[in-house]
Amino acid sequence: MSFGIRVNDQPFDSAPRPGQCLRTYLRECGWFGVKKGCDAGDCGACTVQVDGEPVHSCLYPAVRAAGRSVTTVEGLAAPDGELHPVQKRFLDAQGFQCGFCTAGFLMTTAALEAEHGTEDDDGKLDDLPRAFKGNLCRCTGYRAIEDAVRGVQHIERPRSGEAVGRSPGAPAGPDVVTGTARYTFDVKVPGLLHMKLLRSPHPHARIVSIDTSEALRVPGVRAVLTHEDAPATLYSSARHERPGVDPDDTRVLDDTVRFAGQRVAAVVADSERDAEEGCRRIRVEYSRLPYVMDAEEAMAPGAPVLHAGKGPETRIARVENNVAAEVHGEIGCVDDGFAEAAVVYEETFRTQRVQHASLETHGCVAYFEPKEDGAGERLTIRSSTQTPFLTRRAICALYGLPEDEVRVVAGLVGGSFGGKQEMLTEDIVTLAALRLRRPVKLEYTRAEQFHGATTRHPFTIGVRIGARQDGTLTAIQMRVVSNTGAYGNHGPAVLCTGVGESFAMYRAPHKRVDAFSVYTNVVPAGAFRGYGLSQVTFALESVMDELARRLGMDPLILRERNIIRPDEHVLSPIGEEEEDLHIASYGLDQCLAVIRGAVAGDHSADGTPEGWVTGQGAALAMVATGPPGGHHADAAISLRLDGTYDLAVGTAEFGNGTTTVHRQIAADALHTTVDRITIRHSDTDAVRHDTGAFGSTGTFVAGKAVLLAAEELADRLRSFAARYTGVAGHMCVLGSETVDCAGRTLTLEELRQAAHTDCAPEAVSARGHWSGSPRSVAFNAHWFRIAVDPDTGEMRILRSVHAADAGKVMNPVQCRGQVEGGVAQALGATLFERVRLDERGEVTTDAFRNYRLPQHADVPRTEVHFAETDDTIGPLGAKSMSESPFIPVAPAFANALRDATGVRFTELPLTRDRVWLAIAQRARARTSPAETPGA
Repeated sequence: MSFGIRVNDQPFDSAPRPGQCLRTYLRECGWFGVKKGCDAGDCGACTVQVDGEPVHSCLYPAVRAAGRSVTTVEGLAAPDGELHPVQKRFLDAQGFQCGFCTAGFLMTTAALEAEHGTEDDDGKLDDLPRAFKGNLCRCTGYRAIEDAVRGVQHIERPRSGEAVGRSPGAPAGPDVVTGTARYTFDVKVPGLLHMKLLRSPHPHARIVSIDTSEALRVPGVRAVLTHEDAPATLYSSARHERPGVDPDDTRVLDDTVRFAGQRVAAVVADSERDAEEGCRRIRVEYSRLPYVMDAEEAMAPGAPVLHAGKGPETRIARVENNVAAEVHGEIGCVDDGFAEAAVVYEETFRTQRVQHASLETHGCVAYFEPKEDGAGERLTIRSSTQTPFLTRRAICALYGLPEDEVRVVAGLVGGSFGGKQEMLTEDIVTLAALRLRRPVKLEYTRAEQFHGATTRHPFTIGVRIGARQDGTLTAIQMRVVSNTGAYGNHGPAVLCTGVGESFAMYRAPHKRVDAFSVYTNVVPAGAFRGYGLSQVTFALESVMDELARRLGMDPLILRERNIIRPDEHVLSPIGEEEEDLHIASYGLDQCLAVIRGAVAGDHSADGTPEGWVTGQGAALAMVATGPPGGHHADAAISLRLDGTYDLAVGTAEFGNGTTTVHRQIAADALHTTVDRITIRHSDTDAVRHDTGAFGSTGTFVAGKAVLLAAEELADRLRSFAARYTGVAGHMCVLGSETVDCAGRTLTLEELRQAAHTDCAPEAVSARGHWSGSPRSVAFNAHWFRIAVDPDTGEMRILRSVHAADAGKVMNPVQCRGQVEGGVAQALGATLFERVRLDERGEVTTDAFRNYRLPQHADVPRTEVHFAETDDTIGPLGAKSMSESPFIPVAPAFANALRDATGVRFTELPLTRDRVWLAIAQRARARTSPAETPGA
């Protein structure tokens, strides 16, 4: 009997496997526009239409589609290729960033419009928060998606040489809206084997024995890998240009497990089902060990030691005290500074674990392909990574492979936010591929993303601050404890960054910091947007507001009186980490002016429900435009025979917009249009080296390399054209498709052919390199007005304003999207996101439905303002703006909440129940706002 399903008007007769969901069936048929995001019907990335009705295909049994018509995003366009109106609107509005969720939004919107029409007489499309309650986006902040639905056009098509400062669309845009963009697993690999991981149920244990015999008897199981098969080499899963900044404390598979969820064994089989069954049949005997979950307790005498026996070569600061790293520094003498102060305020703040929640989970596929010279094979790893080159370096070091034997490539990456600056799958998949000489795939489930990936570091920050009566700061002192979890990946760097720029933003003659990154038996923490600064800034900006109250000053005046000035050095107690940091452009004063204007002209409290209280608050942030110690990028560009250009960069694209900006930079340098530049990225074959896309370096570092390469090529083209035409000097003018040499015009095709004929290929290609040092700083400020219902704890954002100093704004639409997305993600971390652990350290919030992500209804439209500055270091005056918008959001909201309720909340997230309870307690105590203890 025929199955009889039609997908995008094509018949498919192969029956689904028992229990197979429609999403998996469609992807196996080659419809890769259907995305795997959550496995539970929570995110909507897999939305398709069945007989015109939108469904979450991960929940829809494939067998139910028998005899029905299924439409995926690939089938929205007309047969002649004409885009569906919804696809056009998403393209014109740049209604996406990484694009992984876009197909789901398109299918939901198209179905709504088909049912209700674009005029929407019954208001269905006016109520987008309800319409999109089944669709999540982690990148955009939803404003761009709403604009796309409503037909607001943002994308421009700038003329030749005028791309920078305008808003051309992303190069991948047409592929994103048609579902043909290829993410990590959107490829078919012949002979593919599937890996599943057995994970530890214990927070701390030694593996006594592993019996794999029953697992190997499962039909389809090809191998079971344990610690006995893995190299003994210690390494860090964190990826940095300088490997020495991270402790080497990790093994591919270890005989000691240090958190519930750590991988114990890997099963490789013909199918995921067989691999899962193999995992169930492995028998492990554990010897349980004492465990510790609290960072302060972990440092105390007698606490269980997690990494006992590891020597100084691992760069662990104090193994015996579970201290992965520590920072101590002082400028002046804080005791003297507090003695000079008229007012001293002291408080302790706590921030929580937050999951990155990128919709594309971690994963990779490794396979062998012939070398270009035909002499054997090399290993290719297709991975969802921010750092292809650093991952290749680590894989080669781990398995003793020459770098020319390994290629790492990333397609489009479906979100990252720092989580994929990590090697969590490539190491174990490489082990299996080398062992079996077969292609192997490992793709995390959503639950594994919570149990086995990384989180934001929880911080405890004790702050003491003093000031004279006129508001001049005299001293700042901090004690910071970061819980890095079972492994130290990123722990030291996050600690240093967190106490670096945050400390340096305010001038005080006396500063002291004591900070510790501490091992505990819980899921490891790692790189996360803000990289420690958001945690420490939450504390510092909160105490600045409290200090202002005690001084009887306007909090903005107190900040204006003490902020770093444009002619000053960036000075922090941690010293050497900030030596190459400079204020190469200064827009902090403009950011403060934006906030001042918002406060002065604000009427958002009008119409607040009766009985509700309102408040307003602001916060500032300063962030470096890259990590210390160098961040390298290469770029290569060449003129093709048809007169178009090929640009190659190593930087990964995951919604950060770097590919768009890189094309803009190259187009202007070559006086051409962006459509004449094709870009290759995220591939170790593309260029010599690229440290990776993290620390907001995609524009600041890789963009500078692109600029240098494009300018060099422009000079070479003019020079070669002058020689070829006999025109002396550099009188040739490079145009979009021609070179004019004193009246003689050559097309670029003719010029390229001439160079090829004359055996001068160097004339039509160039390379650029930039090290990312020295570094500049970017500034941000955020302001909220909120309303709070004291009877329920419900909070509403009445107005949200963000000011950003991004230097020269290369692409206003994309840069605004970065700000809005950062604000939305930060609001999630401020109001409800929290990775919860049980008493044994196991993650209990392992699905989106019990880990609360911001939805369309949760995110206000933020007013975004850019300062007008021109950076002297960054390419064409640009600075970074990917991480920094996240940083001031939580303290700004907490300050507004303090203003509204009289309660200083010192712990995140600011959940509704906690707010209600604190208000009720304050009312019962009948204390004044100044006397209310922190909540």
